[in-house]
Amino acid sequence: MHNHPSPRKTKLKRKLFREVFFSLIALGVIVLALIISWIATLSLPDFNNFENRSITNSTKIYDRTGKIVLYNIHDNVRRTEVPLADISPYIRQATISIEDSHFYEHNGFRPTSFIRAMLANLTAGGFSQGGSTIDQQIIKNALLTREKTITRKLKEIILSIKLDNEVPKDTILQIYLNESPYGGTLYGVEEASLTYFDKHAKDVDIAEAAYLAALPQSPTYYSPYGKHLDLLEKRKNLVIERMFELGYITEAQKNDAQKEVITFEKDVSNSGKALHFVMYIREYLEEKYGVDMVENGGLKVITTIDYPLQQKLEDIVKTGALENERKFNAKNAALIAIDPRTGQILSMIGSRDFFDTEIPGQYNVTTASRQPGSSIKPIIYAEAFNLGYTPETVLFDVPTQFSSLCDAYGNPKAGVNATACYMPEDYDGKFRGPMSLRDALAQSINVPAVKLLYLTGLKNAISLAQDMGLSTITDASRYGLSLVLGGGEVTLLELTNAYGVFADNGIYNKPQGILEIRDNDDTILEKFTPQEKEVLPESVTSLISSVLSDNVAKIPGYGPIASSQFYFGDRPVAAKTGTTNDYRDVWVIGYTPSVVLGMWGGNNDNTPIDKKVAGLVLAPIWHKAMATALESSPVEYFPDPLPNTSSKSILRGIYCEPNGIHTILASVIKDNPDGGYPSNPEQDSQYNLWETGIQNWLSRNPISCGVPVPQINEQLNTATTAVQ
Repeated sequence: MHNHPSPRKTKLKRKLFREVFFSLIALGVIVLALIISWIATLSLPDFNNFENRSITNSTKIYDRTGKIVLYNIHDNVRRTEVPLADISPYIRQATISIEDSHFYEHNGFRPTSFIRAMLANLTAGGFSQGGSTIDQQIIKNALLTREKTITRKLKEIILSIKLDNEVPKDTILQIYLNESPYGGTLYGVEEASLTYFDKHAKDVDIAEAAYLAALPQSPTYYSPYGKHLDLLEKRKNLVIERMFELGYITEAQKNDAQKEVITFEKDVSNSGKALHFVMYIREYLEEKYGVDMVENGGLKVITTIDYPLQQKLEDIVKTGALENERKFNAKNAALIAIDPRTGQILSMIGSRDFFDTEIPGQYNVTTASRQPGSSIKPIIYAEAFNLGYTPETVLFDVPTQFSSLCDAYGNPKAGVNATACYMPEDYDGKFRGPMSLRDALAQSINVPAVKLLYLTGLKNAISLAQDMGLSTITDASRYGLSLVLGGGEVTLLELTNAYGVFADNGIYNKPQGILEIRDNDDTILEKFTPQEKEVLPESVTSLISSVLSDNVAKIPGYGPIASSQFYFGDRPVAAKTGTTNDYRDVWVIGYTPSVVLGMWGGNNDNTPIDKKVAGLVLAPIWHKAMATALESSPVEYFPDPLPNTSSKSILRGIYCEPNGIHTILASVIKDNPDGGYPSNPEQDSQYNLWETGIQNWLSRNPISCGVPVPQINEQLNTATTAVQ
């Protein structure tokens, strides 16, 4: 039998269903009415009140006291409004191509673009894509609230549709082109065209229009005066490609525009203090919070900059760089000062003058990749000391061939190109025989440094460099033994901060430029938090500091102590110089326990300076800068190194083994120097190369076993007067 529901139950269910159904309809009508009522209350913003809106929500960047305004995002805003008829069609087309290719087709909002951007952001785990139409961007910039909420987004979409319905498309485009940021204090295409190309917006060509269209997405990052010119060029070419794809230009026009070379006029769009640092901070803010928030969010940014110190150092750098241009053809200089105990940036000077077009001055050399010369050496020495080598360890500075593809005299083997051979030498062409690592580092002698890198191991050295914050030193396969002489590129900011590890007894502190950020509602968005880790033991960093502050050991390279640019009286200061082989870059980096200060000198266009080393070119400026940074600080001392307790004589400064004088490879296992002795040292690919160099030198310079290294150097009179 089948059980059927009774007619009465069926009737009750139907009645309940009808009541629920009509209740939901009624509720829906009420909600819809409320939404319609809410929408009706929304009004379009006043697009004729740009300046007032900007000033109300202007982001300000302060020094570390929170009292000195370094930069006001909308201070001295430069904007000239022009009708669409006075804007080149190329600018309109380029902007639409890269920002909103369906601008003339949608009604202010494109659901497909919105959904695609949401999916891309979910996949990327961030907000890399916006999906906003030009209408939405205008509404977003005009609204006074910056919160990222569903309600605000819904309001933005509704107002965008309303804008599109009430305002002609050409007027919307005109508003966008007159209000968009184009770098610094430039707003609108007319002012940007006049500043960048010295012509009105109606007169720009395709390539110039593409540059302008490339900027609003991230005007600081893509600035034509910044260090991302290669990425600006790629984005400009992308704009031109999109213009071609959308049928705005022909293939011939596309090719010509992508090849066209544009010269940008002098930029006077920025006003403020410590502008290289400010632009560094602004780029960070735009990457983290978005251009919209930075432009209109009313942020209060307290930075780490010590502005009174910054002012003094700016004067020192500019005066010194102008003098070096006359003396050495070294037109530019850059400086970084950091508190090594916190990683806080106290001063950043990216060039001798931010507004100097000859250099060009807006290029921030402190964050640019350059070859460091010998200023990289202390990091390799630190890893060697960490393995068990000592400042007293003896290596021979003699002519040495390091490539196994060549014989010990620098002759390539059959079928090998001569460029494969590698026989480094020093600035003066001299070789000094047996040297302690203390003297070799203090005087920046090259052959012992290359030998030490081999003993230490390239991978070990690179690993330490990365732990010390050198993000540009990466894959070991990219480098050879020349890494210790500056074969890899670094930034002045990161290398200076890496020296902070020595100053802070082995602790790495990430370099930071911000103490606090508050939004327009005074809510704290970000606060300084130390980001530190131990990367070296104090027993190692104390050795590095001992060597780099040893003015006696530096005498052969820098002359009498009293006249040395690295002597600060009773105050211990550790320092190291660097000069690239092609004389394109000179460096000086030094530190005390309370400050680390690094300088670079050279030319932005990589042209070489006169053949002078850093000790001559940059050290006098660096000395003035360091003395200024220390003038109000108490004298501090580095920790005393632990005594040398090595069991092997060669690690204690005695280079004579029982069977005579030989390469260190006969005495140590590379990664455990104070352990056992190698059983078959001759099997090492470097053994015969090093041994031949040593024995050849001994045949011309007979010395006795056991004579202390300093006496040998004195007897041979091999002291030099200049180092790299």
